[in-house]
Amino acid sequence: MFRRTTTAAVFDGYGGPEEVRIEEVPRPEAAGGQVVVKVVSAGVSHMDAYVREGRFQDALRISLPSRQGVGFAGIVRNVGHGVTGLRVGDQVFGHDPAHGAHATHVAVDAGAVLKKPQRLSWEVAGALYLTGLTAYSLVQSVRLHGDDVVLVSAAAGGVGHLECQLAALSGARVIGIAGRENHDYLRSIGVRPVGYGDDLEEQVRKAAAGRPVTAMFDNYGRYDELAAALGLAGDRFVSTDRRRDREIELWQAGADPSLLLQLRDVAELVSEWNVRVLVSGFYPFTSLDRALEDLAQGHSRGVVVVGMDTTAPAPEYLRGKLRTHHEQQSGTASAD
Repeated sequence: MFRRTTTAAVFDGYGGPEEVRIEEVPRPEAAGGQVVVKVVSAGVSHMDAYVREGRFQDALRISLPSRQGVGFAGIVRNVGHGVTGLRVGDQVFGHDPAHGAHATHVAVDAGAVLKKPQRLSWEVAGALYLTGLTAYSLVQSVRLHGDDVVLVSAAAGGVGHLECQLAALSGARVIGIAGRENHDYLRSIGVRPVGYGDDLEEQVRKAAAGRPVTAMFDNYGRYDELAAALGLAGDRFVSTDRRRDREIELWQAGADPSLLLQLRDVAELVSEWNVRVLVSGFYPFTSLDRALEDLAQGHSRGVVVVGMDTTAPAPEYLRGKLRTHHEQQSGTASAD
């Protein structure tokens, strides 16, 4: 029988991951200018967690009960009146301005999604909006060139590992601050790693090989003094507050054509220019609580993603143990 409901993540009050539950809700319909998308994958972001925890109540107003999830990828299942350029069956990615992407179906403005490049995997496409656009726009704002030496803190994190790679594309020497367990990974993407410790400034200067550090992206939030010691200020020091402000803008953005242009650029960099988005945790939607706990630990390399649909192409979507685990947890996918 054709199902008229969909599954979505909902929370009734401010708090941690324990506040989130998965429940059946009415299946969305495509209004004029909208498409209904069957979600294949969706990113799990710190911004969703911060909003749910009530950290930004002055800047971001929500009504409770509320849903969560911004970036997603999926397959168009219905097209509303007036939509051109998209049709049923198209594979798309983008964001849900209503913040309900942690669901099996969403209805969004057609201007909030792009067609997914074939070489862009489902799991990466689902996570690309918030993480990818944050890193891309911040790196673009600094206007890096080949003579720069760039320092990135939390360099193996979701935004940090992309900032490292985008900075390296400019020809800059990139130094990454991370725990030693992540140093081999950072070397694999062309970054010179340094560890935490009282001698951090000395480590950074050594990695810079006698050149001045000319730009810094602080994703950790505790390096204002280090930036000052290195002589960094103004637009050349991207603070955690500046990153937060950009993420808030992206979280609350509507269907913005300029954002779609940037997202298209990011997708091209990932699918054609070997910028690698590391998916450190991939969870079935039925294990969303585990994904939220993973993110809350704050130690993940790369990004955390949830998958809603086992019917997507296996080589791009779930592989090996991940696919087996997903199928054991959620069984065979229901009919559209």
